[in-house]
Amino acid sequence: MNVHNIMEEVVEQNVNELYDQLKETKPSWFSCDCNNCRIDTICYVLNRISPKYVVSGTGAVHSVQELSDSQLKADLDSVCLEGVKIVNSTKRPYHNQVKTNLAVTNTIPAFNFSIFTGTIMDGSNFEPIGDASILLKINGQPAEMVDSSWANPFTTRSSTKGSFSFMVKSVPAEKEGITKKFNFTIEVSAPSYGTSSFHFEVPVTSDGFTKTEIDSAFSLKLKDILIFKDFIENPME
Repeated sequence: MNVHNIMEEVVEQNVNELYDQLKETKPSWFSCDCNNCRIDTICYVLNRISPKYVVSGTGAVHSVQELSDSQLKADLDSVCLEGVKIVNSTKRPYHNQVKTNLAVTNTIPAFNFSIFTGTIMDGSNFEPIGDASILLKINGQPAEMVDSSWANPFTTRSSTKGSFSFMVKSVPAEKEGITKKFNFTIEVSAPSYGTSSFHFEVPVTSDGFTKTEIDSAFSLKLKDILIFKDFIENPME
């Protein structure tokens, strides 16, 4: 069975078209349209939208029809533009170099974390919440991200249905094959909702290398986080 996320092609096309348009109009904040910046933007967008998997031609047809929705297009355009602005403001030192010249294998043992993804929802009506600030902590301290294109704290958007994602920087290990539990805390604050904290523990076995590249198959979907407005009592407490 060949399962495919059709959003990969859609996002790639939208991002490249946007870069081409910006290259023509040249706004003051736009400074680079190299291939690496484009790839970083595509990754940024794909990590902030819901995938749409297909396994057949019929599935692809249904997905294409769904993608023709004007609101979905507008939401996707908004996230693509946000991604371009963030990548342009936080360009990596090697952003305009050929990636094949940079392929250096880092063989330092490390605890490599999954990409953490989740959704912030209103606990009363289960609607996703935009404009929520999410701070991820590891062992009580703000977690350092793999690079500056991953925000911590992260701000959710209505256009991406209250979703969030984090890619935590690897932690050095003494050797390969060590299993260790890491304690994480998610602190969520949103207008009219106050601040809430949620805890989870992740066991990780060290690898013989330090991971720096995104691997979409290496992700951990957290349970939906429900928060309640200040005047509504949380029934789970």
